[in-house]
Amino acid sequence: MFYFIMMGWIIGIACMGQVFTFIPHLNIVGNFIVLFLLFSLYLTNQKVKSLSVQFICFLTAFFMSMILGLNYANSQLEHRLKLRETAIDDATVIVYVKHLPQLKEKGTQQKVEVLNRKSEIVQWFVNIRSEIGVLELGKYYRLAGKIKPAHGYATAGSFDLEKWYIQQNIMGNFRVSSIQEISQEEVKRQGYIAYVKRENSWIRQGFLWIEKQRLEIRNFIQKQPIRNKGLSLALLTGDESLLNKEIEQQFQRFGMSHLLAISGPHVLVFALMISWLIQKIIAHLKPSIYLKIPKQYLLIFPFLLCVVVYCAYVGFEIPALRTLLVCVIGSFFILLKQQLRPLALLLSSACVLLIFDPFSVLSAAFWLSYGACFILLRIYQTLQHEQLEDASVIEKIQRYSWALIESQWKIFIALFPLMVIFFNQISWITPLSNLFSIPWIGIVIVPLDIIAGMTYFFAEPLSRIIFQLNDWMLSLLLGCLDFLDTIFSPQLYPIYLNVWVLCGLFMALITVFMPKGVVPKSWSIFCLVPIFVGGKAPNQFEVLLLDVGQGQSVFIRNANKTMMLDTGGSYNEDEYSIGQQIILPFLAGQNAKQLDILMLSHLDQDHSGAYFKIRDKLKIEKLYANELIDGAQTTELCQKGQKLELGEGVDIRVLSPKFEDLSRAKLERNDMSCVVHIHVQRGYPYQDYLLMGDAGWATEFNILQEFPNLNVDVLVLGHHGSRHSSAYDFLKTLNPKLALISAGFDNRYGHPSGQTIKRLEQLKIPYLSTVQAGTIHLVTDQQGQVTIKTYRQQKKWLSQ
Repeated sequence: MFYFIMMGWIIGIACMGQVFTFIPHLNIVGNFIVLFLLFSLYLTNQKVKSLSVQFICFLTAFFMSMILGLNYANSQLEHRLKLRETAIDDATVIVYVKHLPQLKEKGTQQKVEVLNRKSEIVQWFVNIRSEIGVLELGKYYRLAGKIKPAHGYATAGSFDLEKWYIQQNIMGNFRVSSIQEISQEEVKRQGYIAYVKRENSWIRQGFLWIEKQRLEIRNFIQKQPIRNKGLSLALLTGDESLLNKEIEQQFQRFGMSHLLAISGPHVLVFALMISWLIQKIIAHLKPSIYLKIPKQYLLIFPFLLCVVVYCAYVGFEIPALRTLLVCVIGSFFILLKQQLRPLALLLSSACVLLIFDPFSVLSAAFWLSYGACFILLRIYQTLQHEQLEDASVIEKIQRYSWALIESQWKIFIALFPLMVIFFNQISWITPLSNLFSIPWIGIVIVPLDIIAGMTYFFAEPLSRIIFQLNDWMLSLLLGCLDFLDTIFSPQLYPIYLNVWVLCGLFMALITVFMPKGVVPKSWSIFCLVPIFVGGKAPNQFEVLLLDVGQGQSVFIRNANKTMMLDTGGSYNEDEYSIGQQIILPFLAGQNAKQLDILMLSHLDQDHSGAYFKIRDKLKIEKLYANELIDGAQTTELCQKGQKLELGEGVDIRVLSPKFEDLSRAKLERNDMSCVVHIHVQRGYPYQDYLLMGDAGWATEFNILQEFPNLNVDVLVLGHHGSRHSSAYDFLKTLNPKLALISAGFDNRYGHPSGQTIKRLEQLKIPYLSTVQAGTIHLVTDQQGQVTIKTYRQQKKWLSQ
């Protein structure tokens, strides 16, 4: 039953932030009652012999534990959400610096503790330009600047910035304009005596000393005449400040990004090296001690101490914490002379980790590290069962080499659904690249890195030599990757699997990797049925106004036909690509393998910039724009009177610009935007949609003159709701039932304009903005009823 209780607890916490109306929200008393019932159920189950009753007990225990986990997770989440910043504001704050600065192109970003902003101490990211100064570890400062809350792109498939900030316990951003160092005495006079006393304790000072050593080792590596200093530092301490962006992207393409994080093997290599050294010293000085204390018992404690020290050295990242808990619990089992069960070991360590930090469940690292660890432990179990004591050296090498190969394809297959869930993309070359990269990094590079890092503190010249040697080993690895890059040109491929397919895959993998004799492995074939049945596009009409920041992109689907009006675009698509980071993952999630129609309303960067970055990766049947596009497939010019085909029941026509006006498109891009009207034959209460692009007052006036009886239920405001569009008379005449606005949070243009919002309110026209709502989804069901969904309604941390 403990397995069911632990799995229920983990799954309950994994549902953090979800809104379940059918699961009760319990207070402290309610949680204690459920806990008491759970304990009673466990005692009852020990006396029951009926399999059916036991099954009911197991199922009940699972759901009760899940309710406890969900309530615990949501209570922790609600507390953290109360502490985060939600509005832009000027402020002066007192901060304490205890974390390394991350080096950026124009300055630094640093995590600090803010003392005087909320009812308790919170953490912020402070961004400091190089000319303003730097913050030193272990000091207090008074900082002046501007607060900016975390606000990402709320579109399916894009990186969830708010979730990442919550998981990292960062409550806001602060752009620093001035720095003033203050003394501990002044901080005490401000009323923070207890905080100063706590930070001066020997434990906190110990952690601060470790952070200072990390800074020293970074500065030391930065000065070395080696080519791969960023990669060497990242593999040693997890600090990616010096990491080359090209190398980072190469590791992503090869599915090796996890190797840049400090994982279990890094921690274990250090602990095993020190334990081996201690063992040799004992064997040389006093081997008789093993007669009193068995070797494994004697070495457990220095081994665990090394694990703790290295975890502290790398900042207690999730994979390192997982390793620490597995080692502690495993050592506990060994000391009690209990059999080690991989599943019990992993589940118990995960449960303990989630008690202390339930937000770990929001990190992909949590699921990927535990998934990989389970597969490796299962392979280790297999090797244990084999009789290799009498095998020759060659036979052992062959068996362990096959175990290495086996581990790679098993990990790739086992983690495939998780990669799809978290990243919506996969690299086919991952098993091959990991096959030689993992042993080379784990057996050669990481040990050399650790030895170089340790010798730095007592023999700098020797440390330089070892870092240089390690640099050659890294160059050899990167040379192999470059060779594979030249031959295969691996890419990350977007992939879509619906819920039923993912569930089927999970069940199949659980069946395959279960110990022999538990369930027939042939049953896994039946779990794969959803792959061949599911995955079809829904037979319905839907319009999605995507959250692409300060830009616009609209996705339209009718049955199996798809259309996109604009792609959005960032100011610099090479620095951050809306196309690669938002549009392609979104389309993959929609199972839209091609676009039947792509219309670029005009060629301003915020409407079409992403297209030019991703056009080689996007299959398009027909491309429309108000100008001819260089280097593109055949472009059809959009013009008044044009009709587009998107399946039955949907009529799409272009209202503007006129053909004779297209010659002015380069000079008057906004007013020459392609304006599109969509009529859905079955849709209530929204049947007619008008999408204005960046068109302003002049175009609006022409539309009213030329289409006096135009019906509009949903109006996507022109030019992001600027004051030079959406004129009062235009809005009054059309009188839409709903207005939609696509704009970016805290954009420099002030969109949507306060004047435009005032016009909408005066005319009592309801409106939604992507700033507050994220992606806005209007979907028509089989009966013609239109439902509005907003992306920021789906998770508690997305609501502002």
